[in-house]
Amino acid sequence: MLDVCLLGTGGMMPLPYRALTALMVRYNGSTIMIDCGEGTQTSIRQQGWSFKPIDVLCITHFHADHISGLPGLLLTMGNAERTEPLLIIGPKNIRKVVEALRTIAPELPFPIEFHELEDKEETIEVKGLKIHAFRVNHNVICYGYSIELMRKGRFDAVKAKELGIPLPYWKVLQNGETVCDGDRTFTSDMVMGPPRKGLKLTYCTDTRPVPVIAEAAKESDLFICEGMYGEPEKEAKAKEHKHMTMYEAAALAKEAEAAELWLTHFSPSLVKPAEYLDKVRSIFPNAYMGKDRMTKELAFKEDE
Repeated sequence: MLDVCLLGTGGMMPLPYRALTALMVRYNGSTIMIDCGEGTQTSIRQQGWSFKPIDVLCITHFHADHISGLPGLLLTMGNAERTEPLLIIGPKNIRKVVEALRTIAPELPFPIEFHELEDKEETIEVKGLKIHAFRVNHNVICYGYSIELMRKGRFDAVKAKELGIPLPYWKVLQNGETVCDGDRTFTSDMVMGPPRKGLKLTYCTDTRPVPVIAEAAKESDLFICEGMYGEPEKEAKAKEHKHMTMYEAAALAKEAEAAELWLTHFSPSLVKPAEYLDKVRSIFPNAYMGKDRMTKELAFKEDE
């Protein structure tokens, strides 16, 4: 199960009614964040979620509305008496950028580890999840992220009994390990079915629509994507500044065969995004306008 909270839905600058885009995902006692613009802490406090279990922070790119809230967040995490390492993932030079921001947050009770993205696509396994980073097309180097929780196949108890596998070994085999019992060897594939569909969340902002986005978001349970402009006359501006319209995001969701789309990263000039929802849904029916602190619980389907 993944608990998802879209902390804010704004782009460029925070507004009284719209925080900057950031995301929190909770799983098994850990929290993964994507981006941390100015004021992100306020949304976290309003949501009532904890700062202390943030184990991974993914940064899409180095524009201020996506990273300027980091020094304050680090200080708050330190004040929560955190001592475990924090992993920060981001484009090349993320270490240099974070260390510069830490001029105003120099002393922390926990170490920071860095993973600098250099390839067009990379996958990092951490805290039982797979984080897939994919480079998109903005006016600076920028990445989108997919977070996946894989799911094992079903354990076949009937087959285990037929093979005469002692009960104490069942859990070991379910964990993918091999067991030797005298002259007999039992392997996981003897009693485990094929992997079942897991859970997948894809997050992408600040980019033009490019094929890698639909590929990375393929069959996502939730696709959170930039829809900066809804006004038809703003299409040229989106192209000029390498952003996306709501309709381009909807087309990507359709191509990706995502289960659900949340639009986010709205322009400050876009006062009422919901006015454009009907047109968005004519392209991708299961679309929603993101709202600050919008939440969803992604859970495995029992029949799969």
